Amino acid sequence: MCLLCNKVLGNDAMKPSKLQDHLRRCHPDKREKDLYYFQTLKDKFQKRPTLDRMFASTSQRNDDGLRASYNISLLIAKSGKPHTIGEKLILPAVEEVLKTVLHKPASDMKRIPLSNVLMK
Repeated sequence: MCLLCNKVLGNDAMKPSKLQDHLRRCHPDKREKDLYYFQTLKDKFQKRPTLDRMFASTSQRNDDGLRASYNISLLIAKSGKPHTIGEKLILPAVEEVLKTVLHKPASDMKRIPLSNVLMK
C-alpha cells in the first residue's frame, strides 16, 4: 500500500523499480524526500487505529460478517479473477468448511453480506 495515496498495490507493483515508477508518476513532489520522511510516514501509519479498535463499540456479530465480506471481496479483486468466482467457488467452499469442519449449517453464512448478494 502506498503510504502517500493509500492506494492498494498488487504484489507485482512491490518491486523496487515499480515502486519508484509509482513515486515518480503519482507523487513527483515527494521524489526528493529522504528516507527519514518515509520512515516517519510508516510509523504514523502503524500507530493509526486498527479495524479491531475502530469496530469495538459496535455489534461484534454484524461486524464479523461485514469484515469477512470485505476481506473476501478484496481477495477476489487482488487475484484479478472475475467476481463471479465468489459465487462459483468461494461460497461453496465456505459452506463445505462450515458443514464438514465446524459442523454448522450453511445458514450461518447469512451473517456475511457477500453471501446474500452472491447466493442464488
